[in-house]
Amino acid sequence: MSSYDFLIIGGECLLTDSSGKLKREKTNIGVKNGQIHALGLASTAPAKEVLDATNLTVLPGVIDSQVHFREPGLTHKEDLYSGTLSALHGGVTTIFEMPNTSPNTSSQFRLDEKLHLAQSKAKTHYAFFVGATNDNSDQLQQIAQTPGCCGVKIFMGSSTGDLLVSEDYFLDKVLKKVRVPISVHCEDEKSLIERKHIAIHGAHASYHHKWRNVESAFRATKRIVELAEKYKKSVHVLHISSAEEMAYLKNKKHIVTVECLPQYLTLSAPECYELYGNYAQMNPPIRESWHQEALWKAINDGTVDALGSDHAPHTRNEKDKAYPRSPSGLTGVQTLVPIMLNHVAQKKLSLEKLTQLISENPARIFSTKNKGKIALGYDADFTVVDLKKTKTISNSWIRSRVGWTVYDGMKVQGWPIMTILKGKIAMREETVFSHVHGEAVQFIRD
Repeated sequence: MSSYDFLIIGGECLLTDSSGKLKREKTNIGVKNGQIHALGLASTAPAKEVLDATNLTVLPGVIDSQVHFREPGLTHKEDLYSGTLSALHGGVTTIFEMPNTSPNTSSQFRLDEKLHLAQSKAKTHYAFFVGATNDNSDQLQQIAQTPGCCGVKIFMGSSTGDLLVSEDYFLDKVLKKVRVPISVHCEDEKSLIERKHIAIHGAHASYHHKWRNVESAFRATKRIVELAEKYKKSVHVLHISSAEEMAYLKNKKHIVTVECLPQYLTLSAPECYELYGNYAQMNPPIRESWHQEALWKAINDGTVDALGSDHAPHTRNEKDKAYPRSPSGLTGVQTLVPIMLNHVAQKKLSLEKLTQLISENPARIFSTKNKGKIALGYDADFTVVDLKKTKTISNSWIRSRVGWTVYDGMKVQGWPIMTILKGKIAMREETVFSHVHGEAVQFIRD
């Protein structure tokens, strides 16, 4: 009987059965060379390290497929170390980071720069998007083949630098030439410009969802889906926030995968703006409760494929500027798991559905190699949670450099206890082990 490097015993594990369905099963997990080597209660060979997971639940490592960690150029509010440290505390094993840094990640040089920085700074596994511009469509496919690149990001609404592709001519060029996963921020730039006066005259964050209204988002979502159908290219639409978009996308699953956010499922307008002001300001905005109800329906009927945090930190000084000069974005990578586990405790979705949304489906959408499942041969990345543990989220717990969350003071049931990377405990009960580091994610490409 061969020995293991790491053995988890007695935990309730989320496993994928032979039919592809997720099920809870009490089992042991044997790990060798960073991968799952054995599954089953009989898997009790000697091990260098044994974890007794009795009364705990073992999920496949959580993948947060949308974060903004601000490095390079904006490291006063986050960098790859502080961002991944925050992720680790929240039970996230893998992050996909967005290209709207300063300078933008829109060239081979800038992508290589991030990958090099992450080698020494990232506490979780990592991958980076390359951003589309009006000028780089000829290079995107080649850049996106770089190991550690998760795909291409298109901003149809304005972002930093030249990361804006709003006209059909340039969108056509990207969709024609790119064969890797394409993720899209869907807001119509022309509408946003025409309606900006609403935010300026309103002068309060409660006007944010009125300025960036449903129509401005839906118009862009419909345009990108129609182009995807034209070129027979699947697209992943990010942070869908409205009932109208979900109703439309439900009938477009042959060509589109859909992301939603915990913020939209937890907070609603106008209350969030009354309570948190600019700290609830994000793009697309948090909308009214009837939209939230539709989003929950879309979660449970299969329209939504993935949940990302859209972690987008800004300092308090920046957030405290008079609206609309205040920047949009919330922290979220550390609160993704506890907020969603609390929704499981409230029976708004099952743990199996949540596992699909934050582990299995992100791995499938982006074609990761050996991640997203607890299965033989897969990487031994695990998020270990206590479904019965109640805790209060606090600003003091947040490890993001900006040190705040809109959920400060919220009591939740369900908490990340351990984050395990390739069979090594990286975080346990809020203690981080410095010898454990993340690696660049591998992807299956043509």
